[in-house]
Amino acid sequence: MDIKQLKFLIALDETRHFGQAALRCHVTQPTLSMRLRNLEQELGLELVNRGQRFEGFTAQGERVLAWARSALAAFDGLYAEAAACRGHLAGTLRLGVVPLSSFDPLPLLQRLHGQHPELRFELSALSSEQIIEQLSSNQLDLGVSYLGRLDNERFESLALGETQMGLLYDPDHFRFAAQPLSWATLSELPLGLLTAGMHFRQSIDHNFHSRGLTPQLLLQTDAVHQLVQAVHGGLCCAIMPLAAGLEALTTTLRLQPIEAASTLAPLGLIMRRTAPRSALAEACFAEYRLLMSGA
Repeated sequence: MDIKQLKFLIALDETRHFGQAALRCHVTQPTLSMRLRNLEQELGLELVNRGQRFEGFTAQGERVLAWARSALAAFDGLYAEAAACRGHLAGTLRLGVVPLSSFDPLPLLQRLHGQHPELRFELSALSSEQIIEQLSSNQLDLGVSYLGRLDNERFESLALGETQMGLLYDPDHFRFAAQPLSWATLSELPLGLLTAGMHFRQSIDHNFHSRGLTPQLLLQTDAVHQLVQAVHGGLCCAIMPLAAGLEALTTTLRLQPIEAASTLAPLGLIMRRTAPRSALAEACFAEYRLLMSGA
């Protein structure tokens, strides 16, 4: 067994296609298939359901895949640790961020890239539960999530403050006075929201229900870009975080503050406390603390 076989296995899981997995790994499809069969023979397990095309992993394959991800993360972490010992950062920083947070990762990424040109970044939009799970299993280096139920014995956090809310709308279809909008006003508008279960959506529901109001839900989706598209098309308005840079993505949309509107828990940058802890995570955590202090 070697690390390439584990990379082939993970690539197959992410692409769900033998040919695309081979292309990603810069090998031919027969080579990838052969190396995976060699892995199966060595483990004495059938990992992949094969037909005319990829048909998923067996139950044993799913369990092996979880170990492969942990092993590959440890392998990458070893090289990142060695680079850090030599005085510079290299490798891929894996950052998970909850959808529709007020955290803008760009200043941190720009600063890190300027200081460490060999550093690469992998951003994932995940729920709070997924971020905690993937930090625990070393699939993420850092997470940006809500701190309401964080286990402080297992995770170190840097508070980023409450996420304030505003209404994203197209002024060609909706018009409002200049002052912050009330929740009563919002309850009369066609709204697009994240799907239920997301923390940001739970905070929105709480703000409506605690005031005895029922929102006019026209669209719900788990994709932020679909919300923005719906707002841009005049279909609805959307409740979004302030200070997240969303309105800067277009010259036509407006983001207006909502009175007494914040999430149920503060946002935080999260890193696991237990070993093995990524050298990239530690360096980036410290760098963001400096960035917040203005240093």
